[in-house]
Amino acid sequence: MSLNNPSNVFLDSVPSNTNRFQVNVINESHESSAAADNTDPPHYEETSFGDEAQNRFRVSFRPGKQECYDDFLQNGETAKTDANLHAYDSHTNTYYLQTFGHNTMDAVPKIEYYRNTGSVSGPKVNRPSLLEIHEQLAKNVAVTPGSTDRFANGDGMPGDEQAENKEDKSGAVKFGWVKGVLVRCMLNIWGVMLFIRLSWIVGEAGIGLGVLIILLSTMVTSITGLSTSAIATNGFVRGGGAYYLISRSLGPEFGGSIGLIFAFANAVAVAMYVVGFAETVVDLLKESDSMMVDPTNDIRIIGSITVVILLGISVAGMEWEAKAQVILLVILLIAIANFFIGTVIPSNNEKKSRGFFNYQASIFAENFGPSFTKGEGFFSVFAIFFPAATGILAGANISGDLEDPQDAIPRGTMLAIFITTVAYIGVAICVGACVVRDATGSLNDTIISGMNCNGSAACALGYDFSRCRHEPCQYGLMNNFQVMSMVSGFGPLITAGIFSATLSSALASLVSAPKVFQALCKDNIYKALQFFAKGYGKNNEPLRGYILTFFIAMAFILIAELNTIAPIISNFFLASYALINFSCFHASYAKSPGWRPAYGIYNMWVSLFGAVLCCAVMFVINWWAAVITYVIEFFLYIYVTYKKPDVNWGSSTQALSYVSALDNALELTTVEDHVKNFRPQCIVLTGGPMTRPALLDITHAFTKNSGLCICCEVFVGPRKLCVKEMNSGMAKKQAWLIKNKIKAFYAAVAADCFRDGVRSLLQASGLGRMKPNTLVIGYKKNWRKAPLTEIENYVGIIHDAFDFEIGVVIVRISQGFDISQVLQVQEELEKLEQERLALEATIKDNECEEGNGRIRGLFKKAGKLNITKPTAKKDSSINTIQSMHVGEFNQKLVEASTQFKKKQGKGTIDVWWLFDDGGLTLLIPYILTLRKKWKDCKLRIYVGGKINRIEEEKIAMASLLSKFRIKFADIHIIGDINIKPNKESWKLFEEMIEPYCLHESCKDLTTAEKLKRENPWKITDAELEAVKEKSYRQVRLNELLQEHSRAASLIVLSLPVARKGSISDWLYMAWLEILTKNLPPVLLVRGNHKNVLTFYS
Repeated sequence: MSLNNPSNVFLDSVPSNTNRFQVNVINESHESSAAADNTDPPHYEETSFGDEAQNRFRVSFRPGKQECYDDFLQNGETAKTDANLHAYDSHTNTYYLQTFGHNTMDAVPKIEYYRNTGSVSGPKVNRPSLLEIHEQLAKNVAVTPGSTDRFANGDGMPGDEQAENKEDKSGAVKFGWVKGVLVRCMLNIWGVMLFIRLSWIVGEAGIGLGVLIILLSTMVTSITGLSTSAIATNGFVRGGGAYYLISRSLGPEFGGSIGLIFAFANAVAVAMYVVGFAETVVDLLKESDSMMVDPTNDIRIIGSITVVILLGISVAGMEWEAKAQVILLVILLIAIANFFIGTVIPSNNEKKSRGFFNYQASIFAENFGPSFTKGEGFFSVFAIFFPAATGILAGANISGDLEDPQDAIPRGTMLAIFITTVAYIGVAICVGACVVRDATGSLNDTIISGMNCNGSAACALGYDFSRCRHEPCQYGLMNNFQVMSMVSGFGPLITAGIFSATLSSALASLVSAPKVFQALCKDNIYKALQFFAKGYGKNNEPLRGYILTFFIAMAFILIAELNTIAPIISNFFLASYALINFSCFHASYAKSPGWRPAYGIYNMWVSLFGAVLCCAVMFVINWWAAVITYVIEFFLYIYVTYKKPDVNWGSSTQALSYVSALDNALELTTVEDHVKNFRPQCIVLTGGPMTRPALLDITHAFTKNSGLCICCEVFVGPRKLCVKEMNSGMAKKQAWLIKNKIKAFYAAVAADCFRDGVRSLLQASGLGRMKPNTLVIGYKKNWRKAPLTEIENYVGIIHDAFDFEIGVVIVRISQGFDISQVLQVQEELEKLEQERLALEATIKDNECEEGNGRIRGLFKKAGKLNITKPTAKKDSSINTIQSMHVGEFNQKLVEASTQFKKKQGKGTIDVWWLFDDGGLTLLIPYILTLRKKWKDCKLRIYVGGKINRIEEEKIAMASLLSKFRIKFADIHIIGDINIKPNKESWKLFEEMIEPYCLHESCKDLTTAEKLKRENPWKITDAELEAVKEKSYRQVRLNELLQEHSRAASLIVLSLPVARKGSISDWLYMAWLEILTKNLPPVLLVRGNHKNVLTFYS
């Protein structure tokens, strides 16, 4: 079948829609009949993205073709309208999905591909991987039913779990933006302050400054609302409200700290609002002389009963709680309307004596300016009013119970702020235009004709309240907290409004606290609180959180002293507002491509201003409460940072870290290298970092916190297999470095040969100025048994490093570095242990059901596996592998692999600085002495010199080292380096190279030439003679090392350089072998002959 459709396949008229794709289903067995029937065009499967809620494939049938689709359903189990359709083979028909006219597994865009695993909004579906698409297209292989099922079912999620999720979703109670956000925010913002303190604020600050205080408070909440809206519309919002928004934006450190205090603040706020309600009830009881015990205990009794009733409403379910909120809002709106109606009802003499004269221009003018009493000022009055403007997060706090949080939170929150602000300003202006500041309440204080008027508005209206200047009065804006009751048309409705405001706020806080706390516990940031993460019922109600909130509220109600704790609670809320604003600013400033809020009415600098404003308001309200808030938040931040929760939410902190790193890297490229800032930046050929830990440890010792360290691995073999293995292990090996607190990167390449891979790493590793300047490799201990190509590659990478002007460090320890066999044994032991535990569990489960025969069979299986129960607890460390397996690996190798992790104690680092390579041979041991594990080791310097100038050269070297400011314990001048080694040592060297020598000098010319052609890698006699003095030097140096540095903790030695084309690979390996034989750990170092030390400032 052709891979391309005929040119007229898409000529059938279809509605023009850029969001629709045409998918052709072709039946191969009916191909000929279909071709013959040209009158009937092919049918299409049409994929529509118009319905975002469903996103399902919609199949339309052409006339006469529906039976073909019926066959498709009968012969295959994977044909589903709500899953991605793929081709498959059956016994009768082969079907292919055709997208855009080509046979392909490529899937069209679909929302299921972008969901998280386990998403409650629907199953996650895995799109075909790039490898599958690439290979399938190359081989033209049809899709199997199994692969189709996998794509349809999602990321390992069984179908029954999907059905359960859908059922839960359909049964859960979800709220729209009105009932879920608008109603809650309005009820929470309209508090007791509206009815009992707003009139006092107008009396103190005047109408002008009073409105300014309201607008300033609204500015803080509006900016926070805009920031909340931006964050809430930048992706799917789950339950958790302010905690969820902050944690997903700034990360778990900020989110975890603010989430805990925000949940606690809401829990204590329940007590505050309930006590406010109880105090109002107690005042009514006082008026009717119906006190139960005394005012304090009555508050406790009424508050306890109230919070129990509110808990019952909350536990009954969100639906009941929402109905109660709507009823309370209706009462509140009636109370507010009752006040405005009362302002236009003509005042009687009693109300006039208490200062209420209806709307009067003279009263408005008199009350427009401030009249602060002793001890009060603008900021103190602002601090009293501001808590009345909070409550804007009441809707966001139940984000998990909203149908569409991205739409509901912005719309409901901002509209609630606008409506409540208008109401506050309206009440302030009306009460300021109707009621004078001071009134006596006496009907006898009227103006008699002939009396002098004091010029006040009340005087002009016939009342003389002048004695209020000398003695306290009980009425007027400044003195009476029940002004709104007096002004209103029906006073008891104001009392009902107070009840409604307090109870609705208490109910909202009682719901918010457990919801936020549950979201915090689900993220497992505080592991001790995991108990409270469990939810119950179709709405996943946090019943345990409700109980905890109930006990916290009861505790503070019984204390009945909330005046002290109230400022701290207000500051807790303000801290949340500040972090929400900062989150919006931070996300915008980080410029992450993932920051794409649908709500565009925000500005990053306005959000930053809002954050600063919130912090300032915290100190205005109460400075010591602000300090306590910051201390608690800082402590929790440090705790979460220390615990490092294993979460990755793509926070803006990560994005900004990337931007900062990128900017710093780019800025670094503009700075020329300077010798004072040189630091070893190393490529370490560890393979997998866990396979050569000692090599990584010694390198990390002189790069940690000072230089770049890249652990590199070269995968050699067929490219396809190598790339697959490399990609699958990248994250795991980098995670191993992080887990073991090794500050290094992991990099890998796939290459045809080892040398090509290392060459690629040497050239391409690093970024800008952060490029490697030193290659660290382990000594090839098995070089005598290794194939020729391995030796050529090993020596070749040293040559390549020198060609690229990169220094080389070769590290040798007696046992070698590779512990891959140990790790393999450990892995096998872990598998055997898992099998043993599984068998034991199976035996235990079946011993009562299956009978003795089944158990004997299981024991036989266990016996074949030869599994024995370990006598000690098994540890993940390679040092605790059971002694019965010691024969399977070299125990000394295991001990050697950890030798550089231990504190080295008092010892010496012997530096044999034989050749000046720019100072790298001296710099590396100096850096080591700065490390905690090596700080007790002293440097001993060994240099070559003339026998007759030992003292002069010693003084010169001491002077150079002092100029370099490098401390040393001793300096040794070695004057006998160039003498011949003893015969035993030289004989050992000759025996070592004997198998690799050509010995052409004892052959005739023809035979010698033939041998050279057949074995070009062997050491010729001419080469041996030409470099005999250098060979003597390597053997002699080993003798001197044995004599002077046998007891050193570490030897750092100048690496001999093999001139290309002059020194054969095997001879060079023999030099390295004889030079470092039978010695403590040795670092053979050769810099790139550019200065890395300087004595200039």
